[in-house]
Amino acid sequence: MATSDGWYLIGPLIAVGLVGFLGAVFWRMGLQSTGPLDGEPLRSGRPDGLAIFGERGEQEDYGLLWPAAVTGEPEVADEIRRLLSDAGIRTTQVTGRDGRVSVLVFAEEVEEARRLVGDSPTL
Repeated sequence: MATSDGWYLIGPLIAVGLVGFLGAVFWRMGLQSTGPLDGEPLRSGRPDGLAIFGERGEQEDYGLLWPAAVTGEPEVADEIRRLLSDAGIRTTQVTGRDGRVSVLVFAEEVEEARRLVGDSPTL
């Protein structure tokens, strides 16, 4: 087939048509941009980033770790970590969006850690 017949344009035209068709299908399915419309203000109280990671309720997800204690002061969280470390429990801490510090332990040690923290006379 000679290139002067114009058949070499069929492949790219089919590709452009297919992309346009898929774009129209996705648009109808509701997969439009989720940003604010022109003139529409941003919702207050909505977290930055993806909405699926925010507004999940009071309980945060830390994977395999569970909060053993939550405090508003980092010094108290350090004291709790020292107490649990002396008992042989591995800990870490995280500061939440509200400024409170959570001391996290593995799930199998959470009951013992909470008991130790609750029984501590220094806290």
